[in-house]
Amino acid sequence: MPTTLTAFADVTTSDSALRRFLHGLPGVDAVGLEARAAALGTRSIKTTAKAYAIDLAISMIDLTTLEGADTPGKVRALSAKAVHPDPTDRTTPMTAAVCVYPDMVATAKAALNGADVKVASVATAFPAGRAALPVKLADTADAVAAGADEIDMVIDRGAFLAGRYLDTYELIKAVKEACVRPDGSAARLKVIFETGELSTYDNIRRASWIGMMAGADFIKTSTGKVGVNATPANTLLMLEAVRDFKQQTGIQIGVKPAGGIRTTKDALKFLVLVNETAGEDWLSSHWFRFGASSLLNDLLMQRQKLSTGRYSGPDYVTVD
Repeated sequence: MPTTLTAFADVTTSDSALRRFLHGLPGVDAVGLEARAAALGTRSIKTTAKAYAIDLAISMIDLTTLEGADTPGKVRALSAKAVHPDPTDRTTPMTAAVCVYPDMVATAKAALNGADVKVASVATAFPAGRAALPVKLADTADAVAAGADEIDMVIDRGAFLAGRYLDTYELIKAVKEACVRPDGSAARLKVIFETGELSTYDNIRRASWIGMMAGADFIKTSTGKVGVNATPANTLLMLEAVRDFKQQTGIQIGVKPAGGIRTTKDALKFLVLVNETAGEDWLSSHWFRFGASSLLNDLLMQRQKLSTGRYSGPDYVTVD
């Protein structure tokens, strides 16, 4: 069995070869995919397991602020919340990361002050990705130089939908190279497909394989800036892709659903999808993340309800 990406060297030599490979992937049974995602979403999680799952979900959150009105003070507050999500209960896990724009990376890094929380930064002209390649690479390099541990890039959906698959592949490869620091270490790369704009499940599967073959460390559903973001069905499809990719190459790739996941009930459904599709190997923050801002508040409320038997008032958690 091949263990490196050299297994795909032939299919990435030309646009026509890559197109043949991608269009040769099995077609997606949309009805079956959605039915399986819905069925898995009905699984119940009992009290002890629920407490564990809530803590696991908290530890998987990329706590995110990506607004034009972001200020250093807001980023510092968000970073403090990532380290101590519930200041009244220090047993609450830290979140996986804080996700900000490149100009806020240094602020987040300083605010975290060595805590075991990653700093993730969007790049490549997020969220639309409408910029020339040198601009996208400079955007990435700027975030990495400022101390970003992870880069969340967007693909050029226009190029992908026009059938320019090799351009999409080469973009991801170039950004991956821009994630490497002078000392040889590298920021991990999350590749955002904006699944709500890809129109079909077949396109989501093809984009997943392009991302994985190009060296993505994570594949990510969405920017959170369009009408349709993460859904159980598109996340299930991407989990199947990373599972199949690992079986073929031995290389494990993470998955990050983002946008629209707001409640504990939602988060637990996604964790069931992970366990039942990709397996326990993905049930850690190193391989699965939630891109979210408001999700953490609901998880904290439910966590407190499990421990005390009652809900706290509306001021129990901070808005940001």
